[in-house]
Amino acid sequence: MKLISSNSVETNRYELVIEIDGETFMKAVNAVYKKQVKNINIRGFRKGKAPRSIIEREYGSGVFYEDALKDIYPQAIADAAEEAGLNIVKDKIDLDVEKAGPDGVTLKAVITVEPEVTVENYKGISYKPMSLEITDEDISKEIDKVRDRNSRTVTVEDREAANGDIAVIDFKGLKDGVAFEGGTAENYSLTLGSGAFIPGFEDQVVGHKTGDEFTIDVAFPEDYPEESLKGQPVQFEVKINELKVKELPEFDDDFVKDISEFDNVDAYKADVREKLAEARKSAADDDKERQVADKLRELLQAEIPEAMYENQVDYLVDEFEMRLKSQGIDLPTYMQYTGLTDEKLHDTYYDRAVSQVKVRLALKKIAELEGLRPSEEDVENKFQEMAEKYKVDISRVKAAFSAKDLADDIAVEKALEFVKDNASASEE
Repeated sequence: MKLISSNSVETNRYELVIEIDGETFMKAVNAVYKKQVKNINIRGFRKGKAPRSIIEREYGSGVFYEDALKDIYPQAIADAAEEAGLNIVKDKIDLDVEKAGPDGVTLKAVITVEPEVTVENYKGISYKPMSLEITDEDISKEIDKVRDRNSRTVTVEDREAANGDIAVIDFKGLKDGVAFEGGTAENYSLTLGSGAFIPGFEDQVVGHKTGDEFTIDVAFPEDYPEESLKGQPVQFEVKINELKVKELPEFDDDFVKDISEFDNVDAYKADVREKLAEARKSAADDDKERQVADKLRELLQAEIPEAMYENQVDYLVDEFEMRLKSQGIDLPTYMQYTGLTDEKLHDTYYDRAVSQVKVRLALKKIAELEGLRPSEEDVENKFQEMAEKYKVDISRVKAAFSAKDLADDIAVEKALEFVKDNASASEE
């Protein structure tokens, strides 16, 4: 491959003129012949046995050229773009083959490239640090969660329902006196005060006793997903079958021994404090990263091609589909049962894609400005890390991911750490 010229034709679009030598092209032509000959019938030859020269004489000398070009032009364009110092964006390529034959190929390709980027004042970005203090109240809340997980429910008699109770109810929803779909259930366990039902429903259960039958008047919210019920007034016929309450275990040494490896309350609390401190530190770092990313998007100056956003949307959708598959669900089935359309799925991820693309472009520029390129050892370690993560041989990882793309990822990570390390804590 030889790059003849590289010229900007419009914003983020470049025209490359490329020559591919005759030997390379003829090798590609011969490879196509070998793949296709088994399906070609030529009179006087057994199927799949006709020489290439006979087929070309029968169908024309360029019979295999188009498929050969399809095989070799993507790599030729990628090599030419790299030589020109351009980062290609996956997008429509306008291809014009000027000549093709035994002497080689000359082609013009108009490609989309990453934009020119400017980022200034990225050192000393101001952020508000999250408090790392762990209070006694924080520890008590964590302990209460554990007590709640180990609680038991008991039936209560001869008193009115109160917030916090579990009311086992039958209910039937009526709109204009007619039952509506999805509005009826029997022996439904509802924790009063949880906000699980329509606003106003649970409040009207409070104060009633087991065995009471009564009617509740409420209205569905304006943003309710079912169109026919949005903002509509309805009635519910309700009967309380049972009232239950959670009984939490006492938090003492015996309880601690039952649920942990510790022997007493003080040792357990110390462990809870330590784990909360670790979690808070991690959360604080994530929050700092979020604030820094928000600022980088503001500092970025670039005319970003729409294709970059769309490519990132595709990546996020693929990632979502892989998560579904890990749970034994395929995406089309999920979309069918949830009513999700391709357009809605796209819109779900578009804003996130825009945000991620902008931050990555800013960080790539910062890595360039600060000379934060990874070493060969960094890249090799990353390959090894991925091999261990996916539990495959490192050779398979190297076949699936290019060293250049991996180096770019590492450079972005280094740039993010650089910006975070140079950020300035502020209470503002």
